[in-house]
Amino acid sequence: AATAGHGPCVDFLLQKGAEIDLVDVKGQTALYVAVVNGHLECAKILLEAGADPNGSPHHRRTPVYHAARVGRADILRELIRYGADVDVNHHLASRVPSLSLRPLTTLVVCPLYISAAYHNLQCFRLLLQAGANPDFNCCGPINIQGFSRGSPVCVMDAVLRHGCEAAFVHLLIDFGANLNLVKVEALGVESTGRVKVNPEALQVFKEARGRTRSLLSLCRIAVRRILGKSRLDLIHILPIPDPIKQFLLHE
Repeated sequence: AATAGHGPCVDFLLQKGAEIDLVDVKGQTALYVAVVNGHLECAKILLEAGADPNGSPHHRRTPVYHAARVGRADILRELIRYGADVDVNHHLASRVPSLSLRPLTTLVVCPLYISAAYHNLQCFRLLLQAGANPDFNCCGPINIQGFSRGSPVCVMDAVLRHGCEAAFVHLLIDFGANLNLVKVEALGVESTGRVKVNPEALQVFKEARGRTRSLLSLCRIAVRRILGKSRLDLIHILPIPDPIKQFLLHE
C-alpha cells in the first residue's frame, strides 16, 4: 500500500494493527518505500502514526538520504519535523567499530553530501538548518590509503569537486565548515573528469579562507554547536528577540 501510495489503505491497515516498522526482504520499511516512490501523504500518515523516521538499520539507506538525493524537500522537511537524524548512516553504523583509523567511506552515504552531488540546494539548506554536520567525515583520524586520487575528503571539498554553485559554498561557510580541510592545490581544472569546478564557487571559498569570520558569525556557530542538533528547536523558546532567533535558525 505504501509503495503504491494508497494512503487510505495504509491508514486502515495501521488502525487494524499492522506493524508499522516491519521490514521486507530488502530491509525496507513502509516509510522508506513511501519516500522512495515519492508519496508524501503516505509518508505523513506513517510518521504521524509513529514510524521510525530513520527507517531500518537493516537497510543501507535512510529515508532522509533518499529524499536528499532526489531533491524532495517537501518529504525531507516532514522527516526532519518528526525527528529524523540528518547525519545517520546505517551502512556504517552497523559495522563493528575498529580500533584502527576509520576509512574514508562515510562521505558517500552522507545525506548532506548526496544533496550536493545532485545539486539539490533546497535539501542541502534544510539539512544544515536541521543541524547536519558541515564537516561530516572529518571528525576524527582518517585513513586515506587505498582511495583513488581526487576523492573528496569533506563536504566542502565535494561541493567544489562536483561543480556546485556558489550558494552551496556560502551555506557551508555560514554553518561553520572548517575551510582548512580542503587542499586548494589539489583541485585541478576538472574535479572528477566529468564536472568542472565552478569558478565562482572556488573564488568564494578562497576569499572566505583568506579572511577571519566575523564575531557575529562565530557566535551563531558556537550557540548552535553548544545546543546540538537535537536541541535546535529550543531556540524558538529562548527569551531573546525574534530577529535573533531567526538569525540563529538561519531563517
